[in-house]
Amino acid sequence: MKILVIGPSWVGDMVMSQSLYITLKQQNPEAELHVMAPVWCCALLERMPEVDKAIVMPLGHGDFKLAERYRLGKELAREGYHWAIIQPNSLKSALIPLFAGIKRRTGWKGESRYGLLNDLRSNKQDFPLMVERYNALAYPREQMHSHQDIPALPWPAFSVDEHNQQNALSMLNLSTARPVLSLCPGAEFGPAKRWPEQYYAEVAQQQITQGRQVWIFGSAKDIPVAEAIKHYLPGHQQQHCHVLAGKTSLHQAIDLMALSTAVVSNDSGLMHIAAALQRPLVGVYGSTSPQYTPPLAEKVAVVHTDIECRPCFKRECPLGHLKCLKDLPSQRVIDALIRLAD
Repeated sequence: MKILVIGPSWVGDMVMSQSLYITLKQQNPEAELHVMAPVWCCALLERMPEVDKAIVMPLGHGDFKLAERYRLGKELAREGYHWAIIQPNSLKSALIPLFAGIKRRTGWKGESRYGLLNDLRSNKQDFPLMVERYNALAYPREQMHSHQDIPALPWPAFSVDEHNQQNALSMLNLSTARPVLSLCPGAEFGPAKRWPEQYYAEVAQQQITQGRQVWIFGSAKDIPVAEAIKHYLPGHQQQHCHVLAGKTSLHQAIDLMALSTAVVSNDSGLMHIAAALQRPLVGVYGSTSPQYTPPLAEKVAVVHTDIECRPCFKRECPLGHLKCLKDLPSQRVIDALIRLAD
């Protein structure tokens, strides 16, 4: 059997997708599993032993381009897939498997995808967690009435490339002589997910005092925030704070983060990567909720405020005050790190 999955576009969603891929391989050990996803997600797919082939989705997140989707579908038809699973909810994401002539096409109703999907699921509200919604697609529709019908929910578990890890340490002149606290202060989704950099700096200062060093991860967009965190530290501590934002590939970030003794992260793709690496993790939630996308790992502490207006799931604070983040003091995270260490 050959299975094609149209994967999600966000890094965190792709990490959680591994739960579906593990289940598919458990049910179909001899199956060949191919996943189509944006190029930035392929580094994640390469860390999932269940995925036999990653296929780069050449179209951008908002591109419809019907003719190009038709061409891609006809190209994939040569693979002879038996089953397609479409994880995104958009109408356009279901077109390529249709054009590829894949007979069984599974997915949630999403944008009224009648006709595009012939194994259509419509009871999404009965599966509160995103990872449950993904995992349910591996099972026959008639068995999946609610999340309680899922027999098991495997957690993502990334492999680590130790050779790449050592090369990255050497290239960036890093050492693990001091235990590593990793900070992930960015959030591609928007500012309503970003805990203030001053609070991150207070956590970093306390942890460096306790004998740790700090590595700050993120994309090139996160460099100003990462540099601000380092700038807030006393001068004598700055030598123990390393800004890695914008300096690593995603492959390198995964392998270096695997060396962490603890991670503090906003609700972001890097938070889910830390969970998939089974690192002790403090997840900081602002406008979003762990009731929908929790980090899936053993040693996890989730912190958030309980003000009336959260979770609003907005990219920017609709009330303009960002209290869900500003009213969450650094001591809450420091206490969580102490509990995880114990």
